[in-house]
Parts: sequence; C-alpha cells; structure tokens
Amino acid sequence: MTELSDITPEAYGVGARFTLSVYDSDYVSIILGALRSADADGLTIETDDISTWVTGSEQRVISYVRDVVAAAAASGAHLSVALMLSRGCPAGMTCELPSGVRALGADPVALEATGVRARAHWSLYPLLDGGSEGDHLTPILEAIEKAKSEGVYDGLDHGATRLDADLARVLETVANAWIGVGSVVQHVTTHVTISINSPGTPA
Repeated sequence: MTELSDITPEAYGVGARFTLSVYDSDYVSIILGALRSADADGLTIETDDISTWVTGSEQRVISYVRDVVAAAAASGAHLSVALMLSRGCPAGMTCELPSGVRALGADPVALEATGVRARAHWSLYPLLDGGSEGDHLTPILEAIEKAKSEGVYDGLDHGATRLDADLARVLETVANAWIGVGSVVQHVTTHVTISINSPGTPA
C-alpha cells in the first residue's frame, strides 16, 4: 500500500513549464544567462528548444521561476513569460494515493520581493473535482477574491484575471491558489502570461 510519505513532489507531478521570450537583439545571452544564474538546488530541470520544465517542491519550483524571470528583467529588455504549473499526476505519470486520500496538500509558498513590476493574465483550472457533481467554479472565484484582498488583482479580461504587482507577489498569488485548490482537487493546473518592462505598461 502506498504511504503518504512515499509520494514525493516529483512523483505527484508537481512542476512548472515556462517559456521566456525576450524582445531584444541580445535575447540569447539574456535567456541563457538568466537560466544559469538561478539556484537549481533540489530541482530537476530540462530545457529544450521550446521551453523549460522544472520539478521539485512547490517552494523550490516557484523560487526558481522567480529568480530566472527577475534575472532576465534586470536586463531592462521587454520580456514575457508563459508559465504553466501542474500538480496531481497529469498524463504520462502514475500516482497511487492511499485509500481515502483524494489529493495532497502543500505549504503555501513565500517569496522575497524582487523590485520588478509584473503585469499578468492568469487562469486556474481544477481538472478533477468529483465528476458531474463537482464544483470547480467556487475555488476559482475564491482565488480571485483572495487576489483582490492581497492587492494584486487588476481586473477581469476575456478568459483571464489580470494581476499587477511585484513579480514575487504575482507568482505567490498564482502558486498559492494552485496549491490551495490542489489540497482538495487532485489534478490542478494554472496558466499565467507575465509581461515585464513593456513600453506600453500604464503608469
């Protein structure tokens, strides 16, 4: 029988896939330099020609993403990040939970501020909520209300919630909603597109 202590974050499918796009002629060195500069301790990282996959504990994964993005932002170039977080044994992975356990929770993440302003479009997807009687909308609305209370919320756009705050606060909001819903729903993904140093950013 599988015990809770046997299920590592990696085995549970905790991870991030992100693509960093830099709108500058020196984009190659900015992207590769940012990836090299971030602390990879305790993580498994795979980078290919499309994106980077990172797996490990929620705190370490989100900290790594923050460090990579903040390092790239320090160049002053306009950049965007397409980030997907997933947890709960997605396709291609197997996960046997102990009897009576529907999902595994995790501690909320906490990040140091970066001094980098980030604007983002964010969507949250609980992918398994008890079949036809499951309620997937309630945790989404609760996550939006929490973003409002934290001062990160900046409105609703078609198909997404707009966030505007320090990069660390944006990532915390996104990650902690993902973790919170994941404590009761096994498979949860969230997607966020982040824009930094855009020439069109409102004051």
